[in-house]
Amino acid sequence: MKFGRYEVEITNRDKILFPESGLTKGDLIDYYLAVAETLIPHMAHYGMSMQRFPDGIDEEGFYQKDAADYFPDWLTTVRIPKRQGGSFAAPVVTCRATLAYLANQAVVTPHLYLARSDDLEHPDRMIFDLDPPAVNGNPEDVCRAALALRDLLAELDLNSWVQTTGSKGFHLVVPLVRCADFDEVRAFAGAAARLMVRRHPQRYTQAQRKRKRGQRIFIDTQRNTYGATAVCPYGVRARAGAPVATPVTWQEVEASVSPRAWRLQTIPRRLQEIGDPWAGLHRHARQLGGRKEILETLLGNEKPADEESS
Repeated sequence: MKFGRYEVEITNRDKILFPESGLTKGDLIDYYLAVAETLIPHMAHYGMSMQRFPDGIDEEGFYQKDAADYFPDWLTTVRIPKRQGGSFAAPVVTCRATLAYLANQAVVTPHLYLARSDDLEHPDRMIFDLDPPAVNGNPEDVCRAALALRDLLAELDLNSWVQTTGSKGFHLVVPLVRCADFDEVRAFAGAAARLMVRRHPQRYTQAQRKRKRGQRIFIDTQRNTYGATAVCPYGVRARAGAPVATPVTWQEVEASVSPRAWRLQTIPRRLQEIGDPWAGLHRHARQLGGRKEILETLLGNEKPADEESS
Protein backbone atom coordinates (compact mmCIF):
# COMPACT_ATOMS: atom_id res chain seq x y z
CA MET A 1 0.00 0.00 0.00
CA LYS A 2 1.25 3.49 -0.86
CA PHE A 3 0.98 6.35 1.60
CA GLY A 4 2.61 9.31 -0.08
CA ARG A 5 6.35 8.64 0.00
CA TYR A 6 5.95 5.63 2.27
CA GLU A 7 5.08 2.13 1.13
CA VAL A 8 3.83 -0.65 3.41
CA GLU A 9 3.88 -4.27 2.30
CA ILE A 10 0.70 -5.99 3.45
CA THR A 11 1.04 -9.72 4.02
CA ASN A 12 -1.49 -12.48 4.73
CA ARG A 13 -4.58 -10.28 4.67
CA ASP A 14 -6.73 -13.42 4.96
CA LYS A 15 -5.10 -14.54 8.22
CA ILE A 16 -7.90 -15.09 10.75
CA LEU A 17 -7.28 -13.04 13.91
CA PHE A 18 -10.75 -13.35 15.48
CA PRO A 19 -11.84 -16.97 14.92
CA GLU A 20 -15.32 -16.64 16.42
CA SER A 21 -16.34 -13.86 14.02
CA GLY A 22 -13.99 -14.76 11.14
CA LEU A 23 -12.38 -11.31 11.14
CA THR A 24 -9.00 -11.21 9.43
CA LYS A 25 -5.83 -9.20 9.56
CA GLY A 26 -7.08 -7.41 6.47
CA ASP A 27 -10.21 -6.40 8.39
CA LEU A 28 -8.04 -5.05 11.21
CA ILE A 29 -5.91 -3.03 8.78
CA ASP A 30 -8.98 -1.68 7.00
CA TYR A 31 -10.56 -0.67 10.32
CA TYR A 32 -7.56 1.30 11.55
CA LEU A 33 -7.26 3.08 8.21
CA ALA A 34 -11.00 3.84 8.20
CA VAL A 35 -10.80 5.60 11.60
CA ALA A 36 -7.34 7.10 11.08
CA GLU A 37 -8.53 10.71 10.81
CA THR A 38 -10.09 10.46 14.27
CA LEU A 39 -7.57 8.09 15.81
CA ILE A 40 -4.22 9.67 14.91
CA PRO A 41 -4.78 12.90 16.89
CA HIS A 42 -5.25 10.73 19.99
CA MET A 43 -1.98 8.87 19.31
CA ALA A 44 0.40 11.32 17.67
CA HIS A 45 2.03 12.67 20.85
CA TYR A 46 2.49 9.42 22.79
CA GLY A 47 4.66 6.37 22.70
CA MET A 48 2.76 3.10 22.56
CA SER A 49 3.07 -0.45 23.78
CA MET A 50 2.02 -2.98 21.13
CA GLN A 51 -0.25 -5.89 22.03
CA ARG A 52 0.31 -8.38 19.23
CA PHE A 53 -1.47 -11.60 18.23
CA PRO A 54 0.32 -12.99 15.15
CA ASP A 55 -1.58 -16.29 15.40
CA GLY A 56 -4.96 -14.80 16.30
CA ILE A 57 -6.52 -13.94 19.63
CA ASP A 58 -7.20 -17.59 20.55
CA GLU A 59 -3.46 -18.12 20.73
CA GLU A 60 -1.11 -16.50 23.20
CA GLY A 61 -0.24 -12.93 22.28
CA PHE A 62 2.44 -10.70 23.73
CA TYR A 63 3.27 -7.09 24.52
CA GLN A 64 6.12 -5.46 22.67
CA LYS A 65 7.49 -2.14 23.94
CA ASP A 66 10.46 -1.67 21.65
CA ALA A 67 10.36 -0.96 17.94
CA ALA A 68 12.18 -3.93 16.40
CA ASP A 69 15.27 -3.50 14.24
CA TYR A 70 13.27 -4.53 11.19
CA PHE A 71 10.73 -1.71 11.62
CA PRO A 72 11.09 0.86 8.81
CA ASP A 73 13.39 3.83 9.36
CA TRP A 74 10.59 6.29 8.65
CA LEU A 75 8.47 5.06 11.56
CA THR A 76 8.60 7.64 14.37
CA THR A 77 9.72 6.48 17.82
CA VAL A 78 10.36 8.04 21.23
CA ARG A 79 13.20 6.91 23.49
CA ILE A 80 11.71 6.06 26.90
CA PRO A 81 14.17 5.64 29.81
CA LYS A 82 13.51 2.79 32.24
CA ARG A 83 13.58 3.62 35.93
CA GLN A 84 15.93 0.68 36.56
CA GLY A 85 18.28 1.77 33.79
CA GLY A 86 18.42 1.47 30.03
CA SER A 87 15.72 2.58 27.61
CA PHE A 88 13.58 1.45 24.70
CA ALA A 89 12.24 3.04 21.52
CA ALA A 90 8.45 3.07 21.59
CA PRO A 91 6.58 3.58 18.30
CA VAL A 92 4.59 6.79 17.85
CA VAL A 93 1.69 6.77 15.40
CA THR A 94 1.86 9.99 13.43
CA CYS A 95 0.47 8.89 10.05
CA ARG A 96 -1.68 6.34 8.25
CA ALA A 97 1.39 4.44 7.05
CA THR A 98 2.37 3.68 10.65
CA LEU A 99 -1.15 2.48 11.47
CA ALA A 100 -1.12 0.15 8.47
CA TYR A 101 2.37 -1.14 9.24
CA LEU A 102 1.58 -1.95 12.88
CA ALA A 103 -1.75 -3.57 12.05
CA ASN A 104 0.08 -5.72 9.50
CA GLN A 105 2.32 -6.80 12.40
CA ALA A 106 -0.89 -8.03 14.09
CA VAL A 107 -0.86 -5.22 16.65
CA VAL A 108 -4.48 -5.67 17.65
CA THR A 109 -4.49 -3.21 20.56
CA PRO A 110 -2.37 -0.07 20.98
CA HIS A 111 -1.73 0.97 24.59
CA LEU A 112 -0.57 4.56 25.09
CA TYR A 113 1.78 5.98 27.71
CA LEU A 114 0.21 8.75 29.79
CA ALA A 115 2.82 11.44 29.17
CA ARG A 116 3.61 13.10 25.87
CA SER A 117 6.83 12.29 24.08
CA ASP A 118 8.34 15.72 24.75
CA ASP A 119 7.93 15.47 28.55
CA LEU A 120 7.80 11.94 29.87
CA GLU A 121 7.77 12.94 33.55
CA HIS A 122 4.54 14.96 33.57
CA PRO A 123 1.34 13.23 32.40
CA ASP A 124 -1.35 15.14 30.58
CA ARG A 125 -4.06 12.70 31.67
CA MET A 126 -5.29 11.30 34.97
CA ILE A 127 -7.05 7.96 34.58
CA PHE A 128 -9.57 6.09 36.73
CA ASP A 129 -10.27 2.48 35.74
CA LEU A 130 -13.67 1.21 36.91
CA ASP A 131 -13.67 -2.58 37.10
CA PRO A 132 -16.86 -4.51 37.98
CA PRO A 133 -16.94 -7.69 40.07
CA ALA A 134 -15.61 -10.78 38.30
CA VAL A 135 -18.87 -12.66 38.93
CA ASN A 136 -22.42 -11.35 38.59
CA GLY A 137 -21.33 -7.82 37.76
CA ASN A 138 -24.15 -5.53 36.66
CA PRO A 139 -23.29 -3.14 33.77
CA GLU A 140 -25.76 -0.60 35.13
CA ASP A 141 -23.78 -0.46 38.39
CA VAL A 142 -20.60 0.41 36.48
CA CYS A 143 -22.44 3.20 34.69
CA ARG A 144 -23.69 4.48 38.04
CA ALA A 145 -20.10 4.41 39.35
CA ALA A 146 -18.87 6.40 36.36
CA LEU A 147 -21.56 9.04 36.91
CA ALA A 148 -20.82 9.26 40.63
CA LEU A 149 -17.11 9.71 39.95
CA ARG A 150 -17.88 12.34 37.30
CA ASP A 151 -19.93 14.27 39.86
CA LEU A 152 -17.23 13.99 42.52
CA LEU A 153 -14.62 15.33 40.11
CA ALA A 154 -16.99 18.17 39.22
CA GLU A 155 -16.98 19.13 42.92
CA LEU A 156 -13.25 19.66 42.42
CA ASP A 157 -13.87 21.72 39.26
CA LEU A 158 -12.37 18.97 37.10
CA ASN A 159 -13.91 17.97 33.78
CA SER A 160 -13.88 14.27 32.95
CA TRP A 161 -14.37 12.21 29.82
CA VAL A 162 -15.35 8.56 29.63
CA GLN A 163 -14.74 5.64 27.32
CA THR A 164 -15.77 2.01 27.36
CA THR A 165 -12.82 -0.34 27.69
CA GLY A 166 -14.25 -2.80 25.19
CA SER A 167 -14.06 -5.30 28.03
CA LYS A 168 -15.99 -5.01 31.33
CA GLY A 169 -15.63 -1.46 32.56
CA PHE A 170 -14.94 2.18 31.84
CA HIS A 171 -12.00 4.55 31.91
CA LEU A 172 -12.57 8.08 33.16
CA VAL A 173 -9.98 10.56 31.92
CA VAL A 174 -9.20 14.01 33.31
CA PRO A 175 -7.04 16.16 31.01
CA LEU A 176 -4.21 17.87 32.90
CA VAL A 177 -1.92 20.83 32.45
CA ARG A 178 1.53 19.25 32.49
CA CYS A 179 2.92 20.54 35.77
CA ALA A 180 2.31 17.68 38.24
CA ASP A 181 4.53 14.59 38.15
CA PHE A 182 3.28 11.01 38.25
CA ASP A 183 3.57 10.71 42.03
CA GLU A 184 1.41 13.79 42.53
CA VAL A 185 -1.19 12.69 39.99
CA ARG A 186 -1.38 9.16 41.39
CA ALA A 187 -1.74 10.49 44.95
CA PHE A 188 -4.54 12.82 43.89
CA ALA A 189 -6.38 10.09 41.97
CA GLY A 190 -6.00 7.72 44.92
CA ALA A 191 -7.42 10.29 47.30
CA ALA A 192 -10.39 10.93 44.98
CA ALA A 193 -11.07 7.19 44.81
CA ARG A 194 -10.80 7.02 48.62
CA LEU A 195 -13.47 9.70 48.88
CA MET A 196 -15.73 7.64 46.62
CA VAL A 197 -15.21 4.61 48.86
CA ARG A 198 -15.83 6.59 52.07
CA ARG A 199 -19.09 7.94 50.71
CA HIS A 200 -20.30 4.58 49.39
CA PRO A 201 -18.34 1.78 51.11
CA GLN A 202 -20.88 -0.88 50.08
CA ARG A 203 -20.55 -0.03 46.38
CA TYR A 204 -16.89 0.80 45.76
CA THR A 205 -13.47 -0.40 46.82
CA GLN A 206 -9.76 0.24 46.38
CA ALA A 207 -8.82 -3.27 47.50
CA GLN A 208 -6.06 -4.62 45.25
CA ARG A 209 -6.87 -8.26 46.06
CA LYS A 210 -9.91 -9.51 44.20
CA ARG A 211 -11.05 -11.73 47.06
CA LYS A 212 -11.47 -8.63 49.24
CA ARG A 213 -13.65 -6.75 46.75
CA GLY A 214 -16.77 -8.88 46.98
CA GLN A 215 -19.49 -7.44 44.74
CA ARG A 216 -18.10 -3.93 44.87
CA ILE A 217 -16.70 -1.99 41.92
CA PHE A 218 -12.93 -1.58 42.01
CA ILE A 219 -11.64 1.94 41.39
CA ASP A 220 -8.13 1.46 40.08
CA THR A 221 -5.83 4.49 40.03
CA GLN A 222 -2.49 2.68 39.70
CA ARG A 223 -2.24 3.37 35.97
CA ASN A 224 -1.14 6.88 36.93
CA THR A 225 2.44 5.66 37.14
CA TYR A 226 5.53 6.33 35.06
CA GLY A 227 5.78 3.60 32.43
CA ALA A 228 2.15 2.50 32.72
CA THR A 229 -0.20 2.56 29.74
CA ALA A 230 -3.91 2.67 28.99
CA VAL A 231 -5.82 1.30 26.02
CA CYS A 232 -5.97 3.78 23.17
CA PRO A 233 -9.29 5.39 22.25
CA TYR A 234 -10.78 3.39 19.38
CA GLY A 235 -8.34 0.55 20.01
CA VAL A 236 -9.61 -2.93 19.13
CA ARG A 237 -9.59 -5.37 22.04
CA ALA A 238 -8.46 -8.97 21.80
CA ARG A 239 -11.89 -10.35 22.65
CA ALA A 240 -14.44 -12.36 20.71
CA GLY A 241 -16.30 -10.10 18.31
CA ALA A 242 -13.52 -7.48 18.21
CA PRO A 243 -15.03 -4.96 20.65
CA VAL A 244 -13.53 -1.47 20.60
CA ALA A 245 -12.54 0.86 23.44
CA THR A 246 -14.96 3.64 22.59
CA PRO A 247 -15.22 7.26 23.80
CA VAL A 248 -18.84 7.86 24.73
CA THR A 249 -20.99 10.77 25.84
CA TRP A 250 -22.24 11.16 29.38
CA GLN A 251 -25.77 10.91 28.00
CA GLU A 252 -24.92 7.42 26.75
CA VAL A 253 -23.60 6.46 30.19
CA GLU A 254 -26.81 7.79 31.75
CA ALA A 255 -28.65 5.44 29.39
CA SER A 256 -26.55 2.51 30.74
CA VAL A 257 -24.38 1.93 27.69
CA SER A 258 -22.60 -1.45 27.61
CA PRO A 259 -18.77 -1.49 27.84
CA ARG A 260 -18.83 -3.71 24.75
CA ALA A 261 -21.43 -1.74 22.82
CA TRP A 262 -19.28 -1.15 19.72
CA ARG A 263 -17.16 -3.39 17.58
CA LEU A 264 -14.63 -3.10 14.79
CA GLN A 265 -17.45 -3.28 12.23
CA THR A 266 -19.65 -0.56 13.80
CA ILE A 267 -17.25 2.20 14.87
CA PRO A 268 -16.78 3.81 11.40
CA ARG A 269 -20.53 4.40 11.08
CA ARG A 270 -20.69 5.74 14.65
CA LEU A 271 -18.00 8.29 13.86
CA GLN A 272 -19.86 9.35 10.74
CA GLU A 273 -23.09 9.79 12.68
CA ILE A 274 -21.99 11.48 15.92
CA GLY A 275 -18.31 12.33 15.51
CA ASP A 276 -15.72 11.93 18.26
CA PRO A 277 -16.97 12.66 21.82
CA TRP A 278 -13.35 13.28 22.84
CA ALA A 279 -12.60 15.90 20.18
CA GLY A 280 -10.93 18.89 21.83
CA LEU A 281 -10.54 17.12 25.17
CA HIS A 282 -7.19 18.74 26.01
CA ARG A 283 -8.57 22.25 25.59
CA HIS A 284 -10.15 21.59 28.99
CA ALA A 285 -6.93 20.67 30.83
CA ARG A 286 -6.70 21.75 34.46
CA GLN A 287 -4.02 21.98 37.13
CA LEU A 288 -4.44 19.98 40.32
CA GLY A 289 -2.98 22.84 42.39
CA GLY A 290 -5.43 24.16 44.98
CA ARG A 291 -7.82 21.31 44.26
CA LYS A 292 -5.66 19.14 46.51
CA GLU A 293 -6.72 21.20 49.53
CA ILE A 294 -10.39 20.98 48.55
CA LEU A 295 -10.07 17.21 48.20
CA GLU A 296 -8.41 16.88 51.60
CA THR A 297 -11.24 18.88 53.16
CA LEU A 298 -13.85 16.66 51.56
CA LEU A 299 -12.01 13.56 52.76
CA GLY A 300 -11.91 14.96 56.28
CA ASN A 301 -15.68 15.30 56.24
CA GLU A 302 -16.18 11.57 55.68
CA LYS A 303 -15.65 8.65 58.01
CA PRO A 304 -12.75 6.37 56.91
CA ALA A 305 -13.93 3.16 55.30
CA ASP A 306 -13.31 -0.12 57.09
CA GLU A 307 -10.96 -1.26 54.32
CA GLU A 308 -8.55 1.59 55.13
CA SER A 309 -7.62 -0.12 58.39
CA SER A 310 -7.17 -3.60 56.93
